[in-house]
Amino acid sequence: MRIALNEAEDAYAEGEIPVGAVVVLDNQVIAKGHNLTETLKDVTAHAEMMALTAAANALGAKYLQDCTLYVTLEPCLMCLGAIAHAQVKTLVFGASDPKKGYSVYLKDKFPSKAEIRQGVLAEESSQLLKQFFAERR
Repeated sequence: MRIALNEAEDAYAEGEIPVGAVVVLDNQVIAKGHNLTETLKDVTAHAEMMALTAAANALGAKYLQDCTLYVTLEPCLMCLGAIAHAQVKTLVFGASDPKKGYSVYLKDKFPSKAEIRQGVLAEESSQLLKQFFAERR
């Protein structure tokens, strides 16, 4: 998760909402990504999407069944759908997203068999987001 936080800091430095993601396989980082929605002018360029695409390219496969995805912010519904389709084994996220996170929309049904761990380095993840938005208000 520390590497995902580094990615979030890279996003922050680039003027992007500071969210970072990392895909790990067999204790090795195989892909990293951070938000690039402003840079690419693409609403789908979330950190998770960037990391999932990079991981699929690194493995030469569309399924990430033995992989863990670490992300600093609770995924949105779009990213959750991609995580489910990629068949990610484990999802670990930091800060909750009470406005656009998947849990706002899905209370009991989770469209994936992925193991979910939340709240990992949540304070650090949340603090970076708060700082980013405080500077822009």
